[in-house]
Formats: sequence, C-alpha cells, structure tokens
Amino acid sequence: MTLEFERLRFHLRAHDRLYFRPGLAANVLRGGLGTVLAEMDRAAFARIFAPGAAGGPSGLADPPRPFVLRAAHLGGRVEPGETFHFDAHVFDLRDPVGVRLAAAFEELGRRGLGPGRGRAELLEVSRPAAPAIRLDRPEPARRVLVRFVTPTELKCCGGLVSRPEFAVLAARLRDRISSLRALYGAGPLELDFRGMGERAAAVEMTRCEVTHRAAERRSSRTGRAHPLGGFTGEAEYRGALDEFVPFLRAGKWTGVGRQTVWGKGEIDAAVGPD
Repeated sequence: MTLEFERLRFHLRAHDRLYFRPGLAANVLRGGLGTVLAEMDRAAFARIFAPGAAGGPSGLADPPRPFVLRAAHLGGRVEPGETFHFDAHVFDLRDPVGVRLAAAFEELGRRGLGPGRGRAELLEVSRPAAPAIRLDRPEPARRVLVRFVTPTELKCCGGLVSRPEFAVLAARLRDRISSLRALYGAGPLELDFRGMGERAAAVEMTRCEVTHRAAERRSSRTGRAHPLGGFTGEAEYRGALDEFVPFLRAGKWTGVGRQTVWGKGEIDAAVGPD
C-alpha cells in the first residue's frame, strides 16, 4: 500500500508589487485558481476544484481535492522584478492535473494576484522528487514528536477538538489518505479500521504545546467571512506507534484536518528513542 503523488513548484517573477497577508497566501492562490479554472475549463474545475459536484465514491459527500497548496513561506511584499515560488502536491496521477494547474496559474499571474491584483509571470514549473510512502511498512517507534507546522483543525464527534489527542489525529490521517487513494490512486486502503482506531486510542499524549491562531477570509463572491484558523505547535506521543509512523510521515505531504487544500494541517513527525 503506497501513497504516490507529484510535487510541483511554480516559479514566478513579479511585474508589479505584490502583497500576501502572512498565513493567507495559499488561500489567495486557491481562490484565484478556482475563479480562473472555472472560466477556462469547467470540466477541469469540476474534477480538480469541486470533485463533489462531479460525483465521487459512496459516502464521500465532500471528497478531498486532488491537490494541496504550500505557500506558508509567502508573507508580506514581493517587489517588481523579484522572483517567488509556491508548491502544489498532486495526488491524481491519472489526469494531467499539473498541466491544468500550470495553465491556470499562468493566466492568474496575467490577471493579478492578491489584494492589489499585482501581475506576475510564470517562469517555470519544476518537479522536485516526491517520496513514495509505503503505508504498510511499520517503522519501530515508541515515541513520536509531531509538529503542527500550519494551522490545523481536527474534527471529532461533530465538532472541532482543542487538543490533538492521538486517536483523533490518527483517525483523520487514516481517513484522508484512504480517501485520496480511493478517489485518485490505486484504491482504498486495506486496513482493519476498527482495530487501528482501538490501538491509536491506547497511545498516550505525554506533552502538548499548541497555540490557537484566529484568521478568516472573506469571499469575494458572497461577502461571507470564513474561519481559517487552527492550532500550531507540537505534541509528543508515547506507545506502540510502529504502524502509525508511515501515516504521520505522509501527513507532511497530504495535510490533515480541515481546509488542507490551501496548506492547513501540514505536520512533521520525528521518531525519537524510547
């Protein structure tokens, strides 16, 4: 059981002064991408940006998008002539998603990015190496430190949790990765979901140092404000973690929780000695 994906890095040069609000660059890119893609190719928009409208597997009312954006490093001004980049991780390798994203971002650069609609030229799309993560290859571990790199929101029992208890974190990772494979990859994961959940519940959180961040975006179409916050920081877990380490490592690339498409829920895991 392998999670395969493609990494894309979009390199651009600013023609005008650009401004990205810290922590919201990926959301700006995501909003512009949706607008441009809907006008350029409605079929691609439905498949890439709104897969729920295109139909998905039974039980997935809101299927995960086949990509996530990574632009947390962008914040503040980009002056004319300066170059900048952002990344996309693409999970659908059967469809030319990268080609469609490149065309849309090229057009978005011509129209303008950010609050001031500054123009930018797409110079290149590079493809850094992407690891193929073996989810069925446990890694010996009794202690794991997880960093929540970008704001993360995890849901359990119909609401958001304030602390990343391991059972919730493991369940959300398992479900997201299984859905991505079912929709875009080699098929759903062959797992003992119930048993995995019971074993995750036995893992102890020994330290939790997270900070909750509040942020919001306002839709240019509806005028409504939508929350974009979540917690960042780190948590340490102890227990029988072997089978969960590959899923934690995959979370670096897939994200976990709500609104992963614009970069929320990025995590990084470090396995430590017992």
